[in-house]
Amino acid sequence: MTTRSLEITPKSFGRTAGALYLAIAVFGVFSIGYVPSVIIQTHDAGATAQNILAYKALYNMGLFGDVVVLLLEVILTAMLYVMFKPVSATLALVAAWSRIAMTMVMGVNLLFNILPVFLLSGADSLSGIPPQSLQSGVMILLRAHDYGIYIWQLFFALHLLAVGYMIVHSNLFPHVLGRLMAVGSFGYSLQALQKIMHIESTVLSVAVFALLVLVTVGELAFAFWLLIKGARPKAGGLA
Repeated sequence: MTTRSLEITPKSFGRTAGALYLAIAVFGVFSIGYVPSVIIQTHDAGATAQNILAYKALYNMGLFGDVVVLLLEVILTAMLYVMFKPVSATLALVAAWSRIAMTMVMGVNLLFNILPVFLLSGADSLSGIPPQSLQSGVMILLRAHDYGIYIWQLFFALHLLAVGYMIVHSNLFPHVLGRLMAVGSFGYSLQALQKIMHIESTVLSVAVFALLVLVTVGELAFAFWLLIKGARPKAGGLA
């Protein structure tokens, strides 16, 4: 019996990472963007509770999307670390740990989305609690989920800043992608701070929007570049 080793070329490795990146984007937009837009009525706890029950299949699909994102994030984080380690071992580690920290916060956020289903399940253990109180509890959990997003955005901003810097200082990808990601990363951090600290500022909101457009373009371009071109075999190292 003979064995054959499987060699993963830089191009196929990069294309796999790109496919994972795009899959995370698709599932994330669905579970974080679309599902809440259908389910949540911001100022109406009763309507939100009714929507969760009426669109339970959709709500569960959103939970499934969150689970897929969590698992793919772990794989992608490891692949990005391997990809960028030749550029800078320190920055690659910073990028990896910040993305893992983001994923851990996402895991807690998933719990905030699971518990509303339990509160509205009609379980015997909840029979003594008034429906209005249960509905208020659901809204509190969903609001906590929103703040959880702002918290993981802080870690994601650090990840993008590190990755963007490494792209600019390597020959792995077009440098413009790194600049878009590095500069745009401040959109995530500024938005998170604005929401957490309840800062009302039109100027800041406009700046956040502009930066988020930049980082979104950079991330999508990065993902498609990985998917189509892969990664170049060698990278210039940082001191």
